[in-house]
Amino acid sequence: MQLGMIGLGRMGGNMVRRLMRDGHQLVVFDRDAEAVQTCADEGATGASSLNDLVAKLDAPRATWVMVPAGGPTDDTVNQLAGLMDAGDIVIDGGNSYFKDDVRRATSLKSQGLHYVDVGTSGGVWGLERGYCMMIGGQTEIVNHPDPLFKTLAPGPGEGVTATTKAQAGYMHAGPSGSGHFVKMIHNGIEYGMMQAYAEGFEIFKEAASDKVAEEHRYHLDLHDIAEVWRHGSVVSSWLLDLLEIALRDDQDLSDYTGYVSDSGEGRWTVQTAIEEDVPANVLTTSLYTRFRSRQDSTYAEKILSALRHQFGGHSERSKE
Repeated sequence: MQLGMIGLGRMGGNMVRRLMRDGHQLVVFDRDAEAVQTCADEGATGASSLNDLVAKLDAPRATWVMVPAGGPTDDTVNQLAGLMDAGDIVIDGGNSYFKDDVRRATSLKSQGLHYVDVGTSGGVWGLERGYCMMIGGQTEIVNHPDPLFKTLAPGPGEGVTATTKAQAGYMHAGPSGSGHFVKMIHNGIEYGMMQAYAEGFEIFKEAASDKVAEEHRYHLDLHDIAEVWRHGSVVSSWLLDLLEIALRDDQDLSDYTGYVSDSGEGRWTVQTAIEEDVPANVLTTSLYTRFRSRQDSTYAEKILSALRHQFGGHSERSKE
């Protein structure tokens, strides 16, 4: 299937590569001409602008927007709306706020264009592992790019036959906005899981401190703890796999300051919980911990920062 990909960053570029591996035809654009050339060298068709990208796509066109949420996504979608024709599809695969999706879908529908929101999880590892996707939009429209979703998804695993799309790693969540709504809560839960690991491992680290009675002090190998928990433990997870990698060479995490950013989904999750009168204690505290980390960091926040770098390639910001 042919697709126009806009945004060739940490995830967009690798999604292009995974799609091309399975025989899809990609037309690509990014403000960074070097990123476009890199993908073109690997078999994609490069575009010099959004106009050029749309012109190189066959109707009915499908475009995938993979740029930062908010203004950059709005600007890109609005520009595409002025270039595309009735029946074309705009897919937003970034981390947009679900209420923005509803607004965009309504606006594009008035022009005869279709909008699909895709909450995408997989980070910098998605090229090999695949991407878990939560999709929102009208059923008949979502079905059209299904070959793309099937390629990008992780699949059910070796030797396993999927009887549902969810078992293959992607799902149609519901109408416009629902894909990013599910991804928003996914990321809120992720905050809580990361926080739990961070706090637990800080307790391990402090077990050797003089705050503890000498007979109760333990000098624990934090890497070995992460490693052993990966095998048969009820707290095993991909996040724990990434923590093991982060601790493998430096248990002090000396390369991290502990400044922990948030990309928006955690805030939106808490805001939604307030709107729904849901007491989201863990998720709210996890978000507030990130705010506090920007003032005075602990080892737990180094864990959080290391995990964000491992799964998403997120770099720390300097403290002001």
